[in-house]
Amino acid sequence: MNVEILARVQFAFTIGFHYIYPPLSIGLGLMLVIMEGLFLRTGNRIYEMAVRFWIRIFALIFGIGVATGIIMEFEFGTNWATYSKYVGDIFGSALAAEGIFAFALESGFLGILIFGWNRVSRGVHFFSTIMVFLGSCFSAVWIVVANSWQQTPAGFHIVGEGMNARAEITDFWAMVFNPSSVDRLLHVWVGALLAGGFMVLSVNAWYLIHKKHVEIARPCFKIALVVVTVFSLVQLFLGDRSAEVVAHYQPAKLAAMEGHFDSSARADMFVFGYVDRKDERTSGLKIPGGLSFLTHHDFNAPVTGLRAFRPEDRPSQVNTIFQLYHLMVACGCAMIFLALLGCWLWWRKKLFQYRWLLWVYALSVLLPQLANQAGWFTAEMGRQPWVVYGLLRTSDALSRVVTANQIIFSLILFTIVYIVLFVLFLFMLNRKIQHGPVDYGTKEAIEDGARRDNPILEHQG
Repeated sequence: MNVEILARVQFAFTIGFHYIYPPLSIGLGLMLVIMEGLFLRTGNRIYEMAVRFWIRIFALIFGIGVATGIIMEFEFGTNWATYSKYVGDIFGSALAAEGIFAFALESGFLGILIFGWNRVSRGVHFFSTIMVFLGSCFSAVWIVVANSWQQTPAGFHIVGEGMNARAEITDFWAMVFNPSSVDRLLHVWVGALLAGGFMVLSVNAWYLIHKKHVEIARPCFKIALVVVTVFSLVQLFLGDRSAEVVAHYQPAKLAAMEGHFDSSARADMFVFGYVDRKDERTSGLKIPGGLSFLTHHDFNAPVTGLRAFRPEDRPSQVNTIFQLYHLMVACGCAMIFLALLGCWLWWRKKLFQYRWLLWVYALSVLLPQLANQAGWFTAEMGRQPWVVYGLLRTSDALSRVVTANQIIFSLILFTIVYIVLFVLFLFMLNRKIQHGPVDYGTKEAIEDGARRDNPILEHQG
């Protein structure tokens, strides 16, 4: 196989596997802040036991996330040496900031979060919980800034020529606030909060199905339902804003996302379909002029199509990009539907009456994961053939001395290691979920918490 394809497959595999965990860390961080805040405000021991339980889950996810993220940094030097030289001044500064300002903050307070119970005051412990959450959010800031610079470069100049060329920062804040960074960061943040919210929703739905830890599962399910409802609706608007940024700065990517070829015609918005790249035709269920309306607020306005670009400047896997983008949208719509359905049933006091629906919520943990992965792959594949949009082609960013056999060997090795890590993660996660939160307090404490007058528990559904 081609070295470029192998290098891209390897990096996609490693980052795709790693990207399972950081969104969960961010999302669970918010859930911990909310639950511990409710415990401090109400004194309800149910929330304390829930926090203690989810801290153990958070620690497991954090550890696996760190282990799987280290490999990617080495791949920059092994498979992508030219890229590393070209963007090192910019990408390196962002990664350094992530380590100094974000990872250090998160990992430093994590020790207090895990081991600080009964060793520090409740206020200090809650402060540590907030700092861990903010540290995980700041990590996303610098990673997204670095990646967004590749999508919409700003605040730099090029030094040198040919293979010796490299980008240097001329305006740090222009680099940080490049045209797509803020919108993409908000989109990533909310996707992460949904991942954590749906995980809490899923686990507590499973407890309710099996009638385990019901006194804790009911209020925690409702907290998670509120979180996913708010942020699934917020994501609807953020996703639309991100698409507008893509339309302005990366029109070839937008055209690939919707399988749009003709620049002189209005652009339809497909619900689902198939892109025939050879015949340059897309078929499926569509909303006539839908993309034109979203882009220009006019159903008949033309939208730049793929034919406006030279074949070598277009994304090569148009149908794959199309399918991944629509998978992301479908998952987003499903999350909104489940969230609003849950709120309606809560209002009708029927939230926990349907066993089949609880199974749907138990499986819903997959939706934000699929959406996050599909969105990330859409962004990266849609940028092709550029690794730095309009400046450095992916084919020119490779290391010149790495062979296909070397990449195949390391890919097989990484695959084995990652499979082992994933099986271990699932085993430990299942063990902690099966164990549950009960041993963090007495039965009397649970019953006392369930009797407290708490607005969240007013309607038990």
